[in-house]
Amino acid sequence: MLRLPIVKEGFPFIGIGLIVTFLLGYFVHPVIAAFPAVLTAFFTYFFRNPRRNIPQEKNVLVSPADGTVMEISDVDNDDFIKAPARKVVIFLSVFNVHVNRSPMAGEIKCQQYSCGKFDPAYKKDVGFENERHMIGIENGNLRITVTQIAGILARRIVSWVTLNDGLTKGELYGMIKFGSCTEVVVPKNVELLVKKGDKVIGGETIIGRIKN
Repeated sequence: MLRLPIVKEGFPFIGIGLIVTFLLGYFVHPVIAAFPAVLTAFFTYFFRNPRRNIPQEKNVLVSPADGTVMEISDVDNDDFIKAPARKVVIFLSVFNVHVNRSPMAGEIKCQQYSCGKFDPAYKKDVGFENERHMIGIENGNLRITVTQIAGILARRIVSWVTLNDGLTKGELYGMIKFGSCTEVVVPKNVELLVKKGDKVIGGETIIGRIKN
């Protein structure tokens, strides 16, 4: 599968930015074109899709996003996992890579989209109040959920997958535009290997290991 260095959702932003930069620079003044040029450079940076080295160990889960772990908490009973679980919340600033990746190989057996507010992604309870998109992934006896959550600037959640699609570990499945957070919920038989404040890299950082 062809891997582009920039995801296709960025093409309209970059294309329009280049056109505006050229028109202002050619017909008005190069100095005036500096602002759209900088904005175009930011869009190119924001929609980047860097290559990642995905760990191949079958019993490990990888981070679904770049960012900072801002919360680890217990979940009494997750509706998809059907058991007590633990939740990892990852905050993405506008400077992080914003594509989302599957923490493990499996099939999407649950998919839910909920409208909501656009509060800052670092606020407590945004996972309940803000716009969000959740997928439940099943792999043999293991079930997890991954939720994309919109923020104050993130006004669109993008998903490239649907129900019953298969995902490989670290495979791209969507993104959130302009600042957001991502939640992962795993059963108690997954030993979490990250803690609050850790910096994680989507598709590379091992966040959990399945206990035997």
